Amino acid sequence: MSEDPNTPLAVALFSELLIADQLLRNRLGRVLPKGMEISHFSVLNHLAFVQDERTPAQLADTFHVTRGAITNTLSKLEWAGYVHIRPDWDDARRKMVAISPAGRRARDQAISAIAPMISQMVGELGVDKVRSALPVLRDLRGRLEKEG
Repeated sequence: MSEDPNTPLAVALFSELLIADQLLRNRLGRVLPKGMEISHFSVLNHLAFVQDERTPAQLADTFHVTRGAITNTLSKLEWAGYVHIRPDWDDARRKMVAISPAGRRARDQAISAIAPMISQMVGELGVDKVRSALPVLRDLRGRLEKEG
């Protein structure tokens, strides 16, 4: 049986994505405020963006992680004072999570730490190149989410 002619291209694409992901995570980990992990920043950034409460289940679905993983992240964020977790007044079995003022400040501090690094990368790559890559990356993400 012959190999699909697209296989080498697909392998090269995914290899580059995986390596870029690892390198980016390493660089982000070095510039985030002390004690903040990428998962913490991601949750704070999402809550700041949506400007509304979310359940842990909704957050787990958003980040494609288990409920146990999001519970662990939320526990650390709550301990740091970055999120408020309260019972759902309509269903006491559920909890609701909101970003706190301290969490918003921590998220803003993280953005300030990250921004120079990512701006430099965009500048080095070129705005046109980055702009042209975004639709492909968004389409790829969308297809991966559908296959979930």
